[in-house]
Amino acid sequence: MLTLYDYLDSGNGYKIRLLLALLNRPYRWVEVDILSGATRQPAFLAKNPNGRIPTLQLEDGTCLAESDAILWYLGEGTRFVPPDPLGRAQVLQWMFFEQYSHEPYVATPRFIKRHLSSDSPRRAELPRRLEQGRAALAVMEAHLATRPFFVTERYTIADIALYAYTHVADEGGLALAPYSHVRSWLARVAAEPAHVPLTRRP
Repeated sequence: MLTLYDYLDSGNGYKIRLLLALLNRPYRWVEVDILSGATRQPAFLAKNPNGRIPTLQLEDGTCLAESDAILWYLGEGTRFVPPDPLGRAQVLQWMFFEQYSHEPYVATPRFIKRHLSSDSPRRAELPRRLEQGRAALAVMEAHLATRPFFVTERYTIADIALYAYTHVADEGGLALAPYSHVRSWLARVAAEPAHVPLTRRP
């Protein structure tokens, strides 16, 4: 059986939980307290030397890290990854966008606000990060103005990757009210059969 090492409040871990729910794949879930340094302990570092969750342990003991790589591994051969080269490349395009232009500016403010003290020096990062977060949301808004999902007119792992932190962007100080197409897309994703919320324990 697959084993997912994860932290419940993590959007990156949620990506994997959501796809596994949509695929109806059984797995064992192990919560790892990232706030107490559990990912820096030798037992965990043996699974993922980078010391991060999510980490997926396969049936043969192999461990796979990085949320979008795990999404690709699980999604390969399913309806969530297009079969054609262009569709696959476009999914990867949006997953790279999520990691480099979205996650640092949408997810990180949420982490700072939810998990760091009010006097943390990292609070000084928020204005710049939020400005970049609004820029990322504007790119998404323009793209979604003419299509229901990010790639090939259907729900793919690109949508899962972007949904995870976008749907809770307000928790980091990014208001979603100005982005009507993004909000409509969020509603479509949440309406998919077998959808599960971020905070539901597996």
